[in-house]
Amino acid sequence: MAPRKIIIDTDPGQDDAFAILFALGSPAELAVIGITTVGGNVPLKLTSENALKVIELAGRPDVPVYAGCPGPIVKKLKTAEYVHGPTGMDGADLPTPTTPLQAEHGVNYLVRTLMDAPEGEITVCTLGPMTNLAMAMTMEPRIIPRIREVVLMGGGFFQGGNATPAAEFNIFVDPHAAHIVFESGAPVTMCPIDCTYTAEMTVEWLDTLRATGKRAAIEAANMADFYRQYGGFKFKTSARPIHDACVTGYLLAPEIYEQRLCNVTIDIVSPETIGMTIVDWWHVTGKRKNCNVLRRIDPDPFFALMLERIGSLG
Repeated sequence: MAPRKIIIDTDPGQDDAFAILFALGSPAELAVIGITTVGGNVPLKLTSENALKVIELAGRPDVPVYAGCPGPIVKKLKTAEYVHGPTGMDGADLPTPTTPLQAEHGVNYLVRTLMDAPEGEITVCTLGPMTNLAMAMTMEPRIIPRIREVVLMGGGFFQGGNATPAAEFNIFVDPHAAHIVFESGAPVTMCPIDCTYTAEMTVEWLDTLRATGKRAAIEAANMADFYRQYGGFKFKTSARPIHDACVTGYLLAPEIYEQRLCNVTIDIVSPETIGMTIVDWWHVTGKRKNCNVLRRIDPDPFFALMLERIGSLG
């Protein structure tokens, strides 16, 4: 079978870097045809530069990177340097990229590419706020039925939120964009923190990754060491979740995820719970099931596969 064509929409972010490297290390299954960047973990200038650093680290400067929206549709941008460091990818020693950004705006690229491709050919993977995709859907609604699937990291339900008590960061940063995407009618799969919290990378796994001797693996492990410094008050051990990489894992091995088709709505009204993903897990509302929700992952095959694929780069 031909590899599945994907566009990665991202705000790197160490965990975004893992997701991108994981995908680029899986060329038999996934064809990354483009990357769009968005303001999120850090401002757009840095997320764009970081995406270029990651493709160069992977030895894939042929993958085009397009800068998209610098901030949310309605709200002011909230960033997360307190997690990712001032650059967004602290921990790695990566040179200033020599690969240029594409001149075309990321939203225009999404519209053009989805309209030019056969219906149902391209999957859009959002690893940050969903601003670019929502703007593309608003600009050209005809792209919506052309999307094979939207696979996102974001949201939470039984675990609550990590940006506020109710809201996960990616959705909280631009809840209005998430609302547009979830209500669009496109097939959506959501990997919330309930799922990503079951994919905790251990120090031992990072040592094994580093021991491959490959530059991409070593720098990824270095990034992870910085990333692991945040969140110690939440976790009982030194292991930490690697959120965005779970999107790539789902594309490669959906059978290792517990999943259920549900109705999901996004709160865009309440000042206390704005950005909350309201998941009708038990189907008590009877509303249309608009989202495939991932709840848990089997961590052993997930980390074995990610080790193999990132370890194959370079």
